[in-house]
Amino acid sequence: MLKWAIIFAIISLVTGLLGFRGVSGATGTIAKVLFAIFLILFVLAVLAVIGVFQIL
Repeated sequence: MLKWAIIFAIISLVTGLLGFRGVSGATGTIAKVLFAIFLILFVLAVLAVIGVFQIL
């Protein structure tokens, strides 16, 4: 998921430099959403691991 967020961020930067504002905005939004999903899943995974170690 993080890989796709980075790919879309790079596409957004390149299209922004080339002047394609519509494509740049859309890919930037997609990158933000994917990064937010990644962060949520990462935090949940960390909390799950901490919870497992507390049980043991």
